[in-house]
Amino acid sequence: MIQGPTSHTFYSQRLKLHYVDWGNPTAPPLLLVHGGLDHCRSWDWIAEEFRRDWHVIAPDLRGHGDSEWSSDGEYSLRACVYDLAQLIHQKNFGPVTIISHSYGGNISLRYTGLYPDNVKKLVAIEGLGPSPKIVRERQDTPIEEKMRNWIDQKRSISARLPRRYESVEAAIERMRDANKHLTEAQARHLTVHGVSQNEDGTWSWKYDNYFRIRTPYDMQQSDLERLWGRINCPTLLCYGADSWASNPEKDGRLSHFNTARVIEYENAGHWLHHDQFDKFVADTKAFLKD
Repeated sequence: MIQGPTSHTFYSQRLKLHYVDWGNPTAPPLLLVHGGLDHCRSWDWIAEEFRRDWHVIAPDLRGHGDSEWSSDGEYSLRACVYDLAQLIHQKNFGPVTIISHSYGGNISLRYTGLYPDNVKKLVAIEGLGPSPKIVRERQDTPIEEKMRNWIDQKRSISARLPRRYESVEAAIERMRDANKHLTEAQARHLTVHGVSQNEDGTWSWKYDNYFRIRTPYDMQQSDLERLWGRINCPTLLCYGADSWASNPEKDGRLSHFNTARVIEYENAGHWLHHDQFDKFVADTKAFLKD
């Protein structure tokens, strides 16, 4: 009988962070890095497909799943890049292959640009961050306005209590409302692993609401593009045709990569690895075999 994953922890910046290990430790390491407001068990279907040939490890980002919340609400990309670097360093996983989604894709792309020799292949699902149009709009916003907005948002979120659901079924309904492409079985699995029960018997999402507050400034766009250009491993950038995310092959960002190509999936949104699971798995297996 094939067993499920086992839970483990490591420490980064004084935080106790969680990851699951799918076994097969003598095989090449494959990291699955989830996106914002998600959790490591969202990769379970992918992990089952790859566990026989890979040593699959899926971390919970800080403030997500069963990882600790940051005491100061710090969820910047630079903090999460450090966390990923610590996991790979402490567990001696490098050189590693990475499959990542959204915020996790942004983290993984930056890590790979920093340590290009430590990543063998990289799959990033909608992981390049905001479109060039949004980046330009943010650059035009004066720093004092960015900082004031950030302070106001932090104050506002501090008064916001985690939403409570009377039952897991109610949380599942909310999950399906957020992504119409999900099947009932997918929504149930994602919800069961994504909520915890409160003392009064209600249920709340595991993630920290402070994650919702975007940091007022990030690295310069030119520096980010430099990191993209330092990636020397084969890279696959995946996009859903129905997603809000901007396709880098169409908006020009692909030109900053030396070894990347784009696949766009019809009838798929931001979570295309759920929406077009079979095709994504087939494409990824072919890519990793090349």
